[in-house]
This record gives sequence, structure tokens and C-alpha cells, in this order.
Amino acid sequence: MSLDKIIWAVAFLAAIVLAFVDISTYDALILAILGLASGYFVKGDHRKSLLMGAIFLHVGAGALGSIPMAGEHLTNIFGNYGAVLNAAGLLVVVMATIERLMPGGE
Repeated sequence: MSLDKIIWAVAFLAAIVLAFVDISTYDALILAILGLASGYFVKGDHRKSLLMGAIFLHVGAGALGSIPMAGEHLTNIFGNYGAVLNAAGLLVVVMATIERLMPGGE
């Protein structure tokens, strides 16, 4: 398994675990760092889908909240994963901007 897949898997697992375990002040920091690390490995052809997923999860993570007994947990899981995708998307935007500004860029 390649390093990028391992980082994405750890980020997804952290989103699930942190939905149930409260480390309070460090939850957002852990998700942001894992998101930035994940975003570094996003290839050019996957950037658009990452940004669309980040937007969707930012807006729609709470849509499952009304499901009895599981809705709160699903909302927390997808909210956490949305935070990972938002951080990854931020790095993707920065990297795309730098690529455009560098000589020989698109």
C-alpha cells in the first residue's frame, strides 16, 4: 500500500474514531493536519472531485441527523471527514496556485 493511501486511510479512521472519542481541544488540529497531509498527495485529475466532496460534506453532513440512534454519530463522522476534505482542498488550491505561478506551469 502506498503512502498516500495509508494517509487517506488514517485520516478516514481518525474521522470515525474522533466522532466517538472526545480529545476536545485537539480534535480539529488532528483532522486539519491529516487533511493537509492527504491533500499533498492529490493528483491533478482528482482535484475537482476532492473539492466537490469537501463542499458537499460541508453543506450536507447534517442531513443524516434525523435518523434515530445513528444520526448523531453519522453526522459527527461525516462532519469530521468533511473537515479532513476541507483541509485537503485548501492545500490543493494552494498547490494549484503555485503551479500556475511557476515558470512552465499551465
